Amino acid sequence: MTKRPLTYKSAGVDIEAGERAVALMKDSLLATYDPGVLTGLSDFGGMYALDPSLREPVLVSSTDGVGTKLKIAFALDKHDTVGHDLVGMCVDDVIVQGARPLFMLDYLAVGKLRPEVAADIVRGIAEACRQVPCALIGGETAELPGFYAQGEYDMAGFAVGVVERSKLIDGSAVGAGDVLLGLGASGLHSNGYSLARAVLLDQAGLALDQSPPQLDRTLGEELLKPTRVYAGSLGRLFAQGRYPHALSHITGGGLPGNLCRVIPAGLQARVKLATWPILPIFSLIQTLGNLADEEMYRTFNMGLGMVAVVAAEEADQWQAWLEAEGEKVYVVGEVGQAAGEMEKVVLS
Repeated sequence: MTKRPLTYKSAGVDIEAGERAVALMKDSLLATYDPGVLTGLSDFGGMYALDPSLREPVLVSSTDGVGTKLKIAFALDKHDTVGHDLVGMCVDDVIVQGARPLFMLDYLAVGKLRPEVAADIVRGIAEACRQVPCALIGGETAELPGFYAQGEYDMAGFAVGVVERSKLIDGSAVGAGDVLLGLGASGLHSNGYSLARAVLLDQAGLALDQSPPQLDRTLGEELLKPTRVYAGSLGRLFAQGRYPHALSHITGGGLPGNLCRVIPAGLQARVKLATWPILPIFSLIQTLGNLADEEMYRTFNMGLGMVAVVAAEEADQWQAWLEAEGEKVYVVGEVGQAAGEMEKVVLS
């Protein structure tokens, strides 16, 4: 019996589908380009020219993913928001160092490529890049048959920014008496979804198309809210010469696990818990899961996606500047002296 000859497509990799996906992504990618982009869609590597006026440029880079939030996108077959999450998780790790995000790269791995889904994902990445703004100058879409469950994929993002060495924000300017300004989050952002899914879907048995009375939308819509991207508003303030003493991106580990990274030795960030509204989704998770406060604040952002540390005499100005950029801003605490081996972050 004559065996049918194998092809790459019969083995599970469809080159034509890949080419169609690239064609569908093209307009989204080109819309993010700025004068620094020297690359084209057919180049092997993305090229970006630094501003020649920079005297001591420091490149700041970050990489991240979206995590198990993707499980919600798979279940709802809705893929146009997770790219936005990918950008936010990367560029906001760059902006906290004082760096202006220059460009993004993305990696998308799928079991079987659906060009329209890939295009939706990249469209979301590009839309978020335009908000920053930064260029999406390259990426990789890998079809890996047999590696992922049907309809599933994983993604990673990579951001690079630049800052003058003299403008780096590293927390060294933080001092006793500084004020903590919390910037409101849109929701869970992209952290804590393993616990959220375990509580809401597995333990409580809620359906994604269900509308709990605590929420003003379906559970699925709430869980797919895009991560708020702060790099745009902060970058515009940097461009005006306005720099805080420190910035902390509140991601995995919550307030205690992230704010401590910008507090120098001998100082303590004292966060007052009643100073900002807790979003309903967090209250729902805590109630249904019977979770301790400590577990909540070490897992989720609890409604604050970024914390700025500013001089006390500039706190009102900073609040006004950030609100003018569209941020919700709350005075959530202060920095004080710490005695001995006291924790760097205290919630009270």
